Amino acid sequence: MDRTAAPGIRAIDHAGVTVPDIEEATRFLESAFGAVIVYAVLPKDGPDQAGEGPEAELGRTSGTRIVHMRLLRIGDGASLELFQMADGEQRDAVRLQDFGLTHIGLYVDDIDEASAAIKAAGGELLKGPHPLAGVEDRPGNAGIYGRSPWGMLIELITYPGGIDYTDDAAAIRWTPRP
Repeated sequence: MDRTAAPGIRAIDHAGVTVPDIEEATRFLESAFGAVIVYAVLPKDGPDQAGEGPEAELGRTSGTRIVHMRLLRIGDGASLELFQMADGEQRDAVRLQDFGLTHIGLYVDDIDEASAAIKAAGGELLKGPHPLAGVEDRPGNAGIYGRSPWGMLIELITYPGGIDYTDDAAAIRWTPRP
């Protein structure tokens, strides 16, 4: 159970999130979760990232510009890289059943308190909290999904009751330090 990645691979470093307004998204993430700004990758007052080279490198459609990028951190985990784009076709936030990265999950100590913080910061909650499923369904464990003001899914999860690992588990789940 010691090896959880291929040689040379350490861990998830960050998740990228495209938002309609980076300042509003930052305020929501700061207010709801205590996120902190690590640095501006691409400052708003700096030159945009545009052109054929970056379009090909990042898979953007022709004419799409990155006008602001910022790295945030929430607790003891991977960072969030926020992108604000301009002049490109954009779609609404994905749903859980869509392909690709569908949500971020935050481990919380108090699910009711964290749920209230999402609402107070301008987000919305889906139905719940609900018990976790399968090997995660233990006393005290729960989850609830919510949406940011721009529609991104966010899961709040807590599993103080532990996880009922099977004997053939290749690794244990990473859990943030208290």
